[in-house]
Amino acid sequence: MNRMKRKKPPAAAVQAPVAVGQLVEADVVGIGHDGEGVGRTRDGYTLFIRGALPGEKVLARVEHVKKQYGYAALAQVQVQGADRVEPPCPIYAECGGCQLQHLSYEAQLRWKRQLVVDALERIGKLTVQGSGAAGAGADGGSEAQAGGVTVHPTLGMAEPWRYRNKAQVPIGQEQGGLVGGFYAQGTHRIIDMDDCLIQHEKNDDVVRKVKRVAGELGIRAYDEGTGRGLLRHVVVKVGFRTGDVMIVLVTNGEKIQRVDELLGLLREEIPGVKSIVQNINTVQTNVIFGDRTVVLWGEEYIRDYIGDVQFAISARSFYQVNPVQTEVLYGKALDYAGLTGGETVIDAYCGIGTISLFLARQAGHVYGVEIVRDAIADARRNAELNELSSRVTFEAGPAEEVIPAWRRQGVSADVIVVDPPRKGCDAALLSTIGEMAPRRVVYVSCNPATLARDLRVLEDAGYRTVEVQPVDMFPHTVHVESVALLVWNGK
Repeated sequence: MNRMKRKKPPAAAVQAPVAVGQLVEADVVGIGHDGEGVGRTRDGYTLFIRGALPGEKVLARVEHVKKQYGYAALAQVQVQGADRVEPPCPIYAECGGCQLQHLSYEAQLRWKRQLVVDALERIGKLTVQGSGAAGAGADGGSEAQAGGVTVHPTLGMAEPWRYRNKAQVPIGQEQGGLVGGFYAQGTHRIIDMDDCLIQHEKNDDVVRKVKRVAGELGIRAYDEGTGRGLLRHVVVKVGFRTGDVMIVLVTNGEKIQRVDELLGLLREEIPGVKSIVQNINTVQTNVIFGDRTVVLWGEEYIRDYIGDVQFAISARSFYQVNPVQTEVLYGKALDYAGLTGGETVIDAYCGIGTISLFLARQAGHVYGVEIVRDAIADARRNAELNELSSRVTFEAGPAEEVIPAWRRQGVSADVIVVDPPRKGCDAALLSTIGEMAPRRVVYVSCNPATLARDLRVLEDAGYRTVEVQPVDMFPHTVHVESVALLVWNGK
């Protein structure tokens, strides 16, 4: 006789000790990856509270709850933390462009180092020298423990404002005319602004004038909801050293009404403008650029320098947005490469050749690979511009395919440099690096989590992570770049 199995009664849902809309007290014990304060209620429940800082006691209004944590809005700071400062930007509370203006710059640098340390330890399973003192000490880890990875204090800026050489501003339509600025955090609602403290002053000036001139000529902004309207984004690129200005008008269609008048007024009102470009994007998407770009007036490129290396920058070229700190970052990569003049170097994810050309002046030969064909064309042009064509070879394609092909042709690297996007290195590339076993790997990273993941893979393949240098490329935001040095240990 078959017995029917009794169904277990459903488990009672675990209830959070707070409710949406409730006003609660919380002690703030840390900062989350997105810059929110990590608060603990009296019941031990975790709340992520934007604008709250470690060491503070706050009153927060609960906005969203899950079983183990929730999100809340800062209502009142009852006990202020030692690192709190007054944000200088008048729209900081609304705008999503910056997340850390309320935290002193010295504390930002300490926190960014700790982000890297935490990722290396938790994700990479690496031992970090002095990590126990990293969160509290001003030097971020001078109490070294033997045998671990050295994570240096974050290299910051003497003047951490007005550092961005590129603005990408969405344009909207209001009754009074065109508006443009960053999106409010977590939304696509444009916060209109005329002055951004992390942008170069020329970027602000150009965006202000484009909004006014285009509005006066009756050019309407693109509407995400209806798919109608023309002007989607204004992108401005400025050469810090040269003063060159490029204006890119991203449009929902080819035809710009009264285009000759628009070009004439922009040329008349914007000093240093060298290039006015139209990029056509008719797809309903969050991606800024479309596939087609047309020069409306002037040159296809502007020029700028990193150190004494000159670069030609097109409308869609990837070029680091903080040239001051890029020189610091690439200088550290060059130090870690340890070049003496005869080495063969492979630069994976080479982009327009920025790191490759830095390395080429001190290496025997540099091979650069990049999947974006337009970037490789720019890299070759930049090599010619700096009279380094004979010392570099650039090829378009996936690094995990091109590098093995070079290997079959007899290329053997002494140093491999990788500078991947936020998702990190392709697994096949990491495997290829392990097989080639260059004596040094220099890893430039914009994401501590994927850096730590990839370092673990390389360690398991026979490398030892010696040191990591965080660099603050984006002050007042939650982003941090790092350069890591790995040496071949053998197996």
